[in-house]
Amino acid sequence: MKLWQKNTASLKEVETFTVGKDREMDQYLAAFDVLGSLAHTQMLESVGLLTTEEWKALQAELRAIYKQVGDGGFKLQEEVEDIHSQVELLLTERLGDTGKKIHSARSRNDQVLVDIKLYLRHELEETANAVQPFFELLQTQSEKYKSFLFPGYTHLQLAMPSSFGLWFGAYAESLVDDLVTLRAAYEVVNKNPLGSAAGYGSSFPINRRLTTTLLGFDDLNYNVVYAQMGRGKAERIVAQSIANIADTLGRLSMDACLYLNQNFGFISFPAELTTGSSIMPHKKNPDVFELIRSHCNRLKALPNEIMMMTTNLPSGYHRDLQLLKEHLFPAFGTLRYCLQMAGLMLSNISIQENILQDEKYRYLFSVEEVNKLVVQGTAFRDAYKQVGLDIEAGKFTYDVNVSHTHEGSIGNLNTAEIKNQMEKVMASFPFKKVEEAIRSLVGD
Repeated sequence: MKLWQKNTASLKEVETFTVGKDREMDQYLAAFDVLGSLAHTQMLESVGLLTTEEWKALQAELRAIYKQVGDGGFKLQEEVEDIHSQVELLLTERLGDTGKKIHSARSRNDQVLVDIKLYLRHELEETANAVQPFFELLQTQSEKYKSFLFPGYTHLQLAMPSSFGLWFGAYAESLVDDLVTLRAAYEVVNKNPLGSAAGYGSSFPINRRLTTTLLGFDDLNYNVVYAQMGRGKAERIVAQSIANIADTLGRLSMDACLYLNQNFGFISFPAELTTGSSIMPHKKNPDVFELIRSHCNRLKALPNEIMMMTTNLPSGYHRDLQLLKEHLFPAFGTLRYCLQMAGLMLSNISIQENILQDEKYRYLFSVEEVNKLVVQGTAFRDAYKQVGLDIEAGKFTYDVNVSHTHEGSIGNLNTAEIKNQMEKVMASFPFKKVEEAIRSLVGD
């Protein structure tokens, strides 16, 4: 079944190529397609394009399909082209001509666009909620290990003393900024394109503000041409917000791989969380972190993939956009799986104590010794030269005790302040408003 087919069928090879993986991707959109139709049919009734009886009949069947999707029993029939066709086919089978009326005043273009917006909004919420417990774990570990010093590096050379409190806390604060960008992506997504039809509006007297309210959107994509131009752009912005979290997670994973290495020996994990070698019985490989790193590198490439796939497109809809779903939709699950596995690993981490007692790390304290001389009244440049000459002469002495008190330093992690930043970002998402709108729409 094809909504657009008249009397001439496409060549089978053309049909196979153009459909591609779209049917598979449409399974992600099933629930959201039903939600869009629930709002659209209510709007059609409000402007007189459906009778109240027709609307109530459609509403009951759409809610039944929505429940079927939620229960996992909804599938696209073999001969049906896409999710939109499947829903309309079911409604027509059950309600006759009434089922055929749901497509009035919309196109598959704005139908799939509203599906995607609703889907992306949902996945962004799921992702934000998945970041939260990982953030809390990082903060817990930051406080737990705040007195455990270890080397800080620049250029991968020994630099200055750091601490595991700083290390865990740095990635926690990084996630705050990542969620700021996720919130920005959510704001872009949370605008209603329904009613833009094929990208040029409709001669029907539709009420786009009503569907906006019914679907819990914050606002409209007002200009109907831009509503369609926004497809591809919205996906790219969302992909960038995912890539930001992936970047944080990937860098943490690289650190963990280094610190587990025997030449560092800063951290360890239970044997059941590492893997071995087929010929080297001593091996404990950080495969989980290596795979997280690789997954995250692939996620970081996603915004550029989408950018290139949409390069040089003029305004209006183009079939190129269909392929974006294959790249973007699975990415959410991949990222959340990586967060879950990173959480498992860091919940079971062991930290080596007294790392900096080893004399090979003595030059980490050179800046501490320079600063002590400055406090005693020596000019910084003279103090720097004096300590440098002592190092060259083999006369450098140091104290492993450090006292850093300023905001964000070893002795003052500002954990509570960073937590407050995260709470502020999370509170800015209108999740409750959206939930209430959807519950009302589906009759819960």
